[in-house]
Amino acid sequence: MNWLRRMMYGRYGGDQLSWFLLAVYVVLTLLAGLPHMGILSWLAMAVLLWGFYRTMSRQYDRRRAENARFLAAAGPAIRWYKMRRTIHRDKEHRYFKCPNCGQYLRVPRGKGKITVNCRNCGVSFEEKS
Repeated sequence: MNWLRRMMYGRYGGDQLSWFLLAVYVVLTLLAGLPHMGILSWLAMAVLLWGFYRTMSRQYDRRRAENARFLAAAGPAIRWYKMRRTIHRDKEHRYFKCPNCGQYLRVPRGKGKITVNCRNCGVSFEEKS
C-alpha cells in the first residue's frame, strides 16, 4: 500500500468527473456486449484512458478547471436528484416549491390546509399538508 501512496504523490487523483467517467465506462462496456455494438468498446476504452490520464496527471490547475466545468454543467441534475431523494426519504414533511422564486419549502405533514411563507422572497400561499 505504501508503494501506491508514493506513486500517487504529486498527482491529481480522483474527483467527481473521474467517478462520472468510470460510470460511463461501465455503461458503455455493458452496452458493447450487445450485438452490433462493437464501436462502443473502443469508445469505452477511450473514456477509461481519459479518466486514468486525469487521475495520474500532475497538472492540478487544468484538472480542477475541468472538474469545475463538469460540476457547473451537471450541478442542476445533481441537485434535482438529491432533492428528489430527500423528498422520498422524508416521511414526516411535505415539500412545496415557492411559485415566485422556486425555493423548496418544508412543512410538517398532517396539518391540513396551511399558509406557507417563503423565507427567500416573502410570498405567502396556501397548501394542503
